[in-house]
Amino acid sequence: MATGQPGDEKSPSQLIDERIRELGDWRGDTLSRLRALIRQADPDVTEDWKWRGVPVWYHDGMICTGETYKSVVKMTFARGAALDDPASLFNASLDGNTRRAIDFREGQAIDEEALKALVRAAVALNTSRPRG
Repeated sequence: MATGQPGDEKSPSQLIDERIRELGDWRGDTLSRLRALIRQADPDVTEDWKWRGVPVWYHDGMICTGETYKSVVKMTFARGAALDDPASLFNASLDGNTRRAIDFREGQAIDEEALKALVRAAVALNTSRPRG
């Protein structure tokens, strides 16, 4: 808990660590695994904590979020509609013009290599944008 003293605020990474521990079930395990895969795919990724408790990963713009619900861990890619998805990982939010998501359910296997490729593609898309 922050006490109001300078330097007492928790980092986004610490808040994500806490969320994983608080979940204490398959959702925490899944979020932890997804986080590790994101970091493997992009060692330069930065983490943030938004919207009252949603982990967000960035590299030259938002890559994805990691939301936890009762029956799914949802990984939403900010610009997912613009990404190739040869392994057909996207299974949610398919009707929008921008975002795409992957809902992971309890016991579901994660295609780790395909997911890392998707993260790398999202980073490449972000870094290809002209800066102005």
